[in-house]
Amino acid sequence: MRLLHLADLHLGKCVLETPMLEDQRHILSEILSLADRHAADGVLLAGDVYDRSIPPAEAVELLDDFLSALSGRGIPVLAVSGNHDSPERLEFGSRLFAARGIHIAGRYDGTVRRVTLTDEYGPVHIHLLPFLRPAVVNARLGCAASSTEEAVRAALEGFPQSPEERNLLVAHQFVSAGGQAPALCESDTVSVGGSDNVDVSCFDGFDYVALGHLHRAQRMGRDTVRYAGSPLKYSLSETRHVKSVPLVTLGPKGEVAAELLPLTPRRELRKIRGRLDDLLAAAREGGGAGTEDYIHAVLTEEALDPAERLRTVYPYLLHVELEPRERAEDGGKAEADPLAHKSEEELFGDFYLRVTGTPLTDGQRAVLREVIASAREEA
Repeated sequence: MRLLHLADLHLGKCVLETPMLEDQRHILSEILSLADRHAADGVLLAGDVYDRSIPPAEAVELLDDFLSALSGRGIPVLAVSGNHDSPERLEFGSRLFAARGIHIAGRYDGTVRRVTLTDEYGPVHIHLLPFLRPAVVNARLGCAASSTEEAVRAALEGFPQSPEERNLLVAHQFVSAGGQAPALCESDTVSVGGSDNVDVSCFDGFDYVALGHLHRAQRMGRDTVRYAGSPLKYSLSETRHVKSVPLVTLGPKGEVAAELLPLTPRRELRKIRGRLDDLLAAAREGGGAGTEDYIHAVLTEEALDPAERLRTVYPYLLHVELEPRERAEDGGKAEADPLAHKSEEELFGDFYLRVTGTPLTDGQRAVLREVIASAREEA
C-alpha cells in the first residue's frame, strides 16, 4: 500500500501580504500528478488544511477541487484538523463525504476515529487524531490532564486495538524525541514553556505516524514518525528548505518505508544579498533567470528607493532589509549560521537525504553514531 503524507497546506495564506492561492493551486496539481505517477492508494492530511479558522471562499473552493479530484480517482483521503483550522467547519459534511472516501476528523469527541483500508497483506487501520488541547480531552474523557502529552496519552489509551495488524496514526501536535526538540522556522508556532510538547513515545504502538504542525520535513525519534512539512515556503526562514511529500510504502507488518518526493513550486522563494547596483546588474546580466521568483533582498549599504528599483527586475519582491553595518563590513560572516545548531548526525543525515533522496534508516544512524563517537575519541 502506498500513501502520500501531506500536512500544513495553509490554504488561503499570504506571505508578507502576498496571496499564495495560485501557488497553492499549482502545488496541489503537482501533488495530484505524484498520486497518479506513484499509484497512491490514499492520502494522509495531517492538519492545518486552512491558514485560519474562517478561510476565504477561494481557499474553500480550492480544497473542494482538490478533494473532488482525489475522490474522482478513487483515492481515499484521511484528514485531521490542525490548530489553524476550525474543527467544526472542517468537519462539516464529513459523514456524507465518508461515503466518497473522504474521511475528516475535525472535532475530538472523546473517541479516535479509525478507518480501515486493505491490501494483499490484510487490513491497515488508520487512526485520526485531531489537534488536541488538555481542556478538550478533560471535558470529553473526564480526566485531569495538565499537559498536552498527558492529554494525548489519555486519548490514545488502548490504541491500537489490534497491535498484531498494521496501524497508522494521523496527528497534529508538537512532538519531541527524548527531550530533543524538532527543527523550527519562523512560521511555526510554539507554546511558551513547552506545555504543548508531546514525546514521541506516545506513539509507540503505531507502525507509522503522519505528523503535521511544523513546516520543516523531519523524522522524530524513528524513521516512521515523521513531519511532512509544508508543501510551500511560508516564511523567509524557509529559503533553504527543500519541500517534498513523503510517499509511505507499507509491506507486511513491520515493513514501512518513506521516500521523499520533491516538489517544484510555481515560484521559488530566494534570498539575495549585496549592493543594490550589483543586484540589479546581476539580474539583468542573467538573462531573466530567477527574476520571477519571490525575493527576500538584503542590502549591504543604504540606497534610495531600493524596493521600487528592485521591482523593475524582480516583480515578485517580498521584502527588503538593510544589513547591520557590522555584518556588512565582514561580508555577512557575523550572520548566524543556519547550520550551527545541528549535530554531526543531523548534518550528515541532511547530506545523505539530498544525495540519495531517501532518509537514513535507524540501522544506518546507529552505525553513524559509532563512527562519530570513534572520531571524537581519536581527536
